[in-house]
Amino acid sequence: MKPAPFAYRDPDTVDEVLALLAEHGDDAKLLAGGQSLGPMLNMRVVSPAVVVDLNRVKALAGRGGSASGGFVIGALVRQADLEDDPAFAAAQPLAAAALPFIAHRPIRNRGTVAGSLVHADPAAEWGGVVLALDARIEVRQAGGASPRTVAAEDFFTGILETAVEPDELLAEIRLPPWPEDARWGFREFARRRGDFALAGVACRFEVDGAGGGRSVRIGLFGVGDTAVRARRAEAVLEGETPGPEVFAAAAAAVQDEVEPLDDGHASAGYRRHLAGVLVEDALADAWARNGGDEGEAA
Repeated sequence: MKPAPFAYRDPDTVDEVLALLAEHGDDAKLLAGGQSLGPMLNMRVVSPAVVVDLNRVKALAGRGGSASGGFVIGALVRQADLEDDPAFAAAQPLAAAALPFIAHRPIRNRGTVAGSLVHADPAAEWGGVVLALDARIEVRQAGGASPRTVAAEDFFTGILETAVEPDELLAEIRLPPWPEDARWGFREFARRRGDFALAGVACRFEVDGAGGGRSVRIGLFGVGDTAVRARRAEAVLEGETPGPEVFAAAAAAVQDEVEPLDDGHASAGYRRHLAGVLVEDALADAWARNGGDEGEAA
């Protein structure tokens, strides 16, 4: 299989990228790692007039701690770069734990975080992670307009669709500072390691002075047409003392609120069941890993 003919551009600056997007709009596709775009071009799922290669734009390759204490990931940062970065693991342990589950190492060597988010496959791990972390996504456009910031919760708009417009560039992902007492868990189920998950969950919560959960965030992937926040499950844990009964109630809430899709890999009912099981396990892992009662969590 070969792609349809297209023009190729490899600009050096963000402004040049934005000018090309302003000129070509829907007829342009951005190339970062190419791990999703390459197959889609070859199968002619997409047939752009122009492919704009970002790999010469050094301004998009930065990563590291921000002035606010969070972590910034530029649009060209490879997943393997973060996987091998001890500073990232220390600053963002939930995201670091999810990385080895994303496809296979050769894919992570080239694939970028931004590319995964913009591709917006509902089964991709980064969707659940950015929702659980309350990430902010910076989007830029030509014409000197100020960058706009999109909350992770508003970023995914449908299957393979996001809030990024055709003339816009996802420039960076901003992960907020990691709370000192945050507890986190990550679980997914796939037929084989490296496959897209049939269902998965990333969760994070804190514990207040009275021992109750607070700032609960549960991001689900693989159980709908986008990654989603499990708001009913979050409400079950908010203010309650973490433990097996609460975790089971949160799992039941998830099964009530998700709307999985049937496909050739799993039925909607099976994915609904998996979502509940994985949420219960992830919450128990979070409680045990970070100083809770490990006997109860088990």
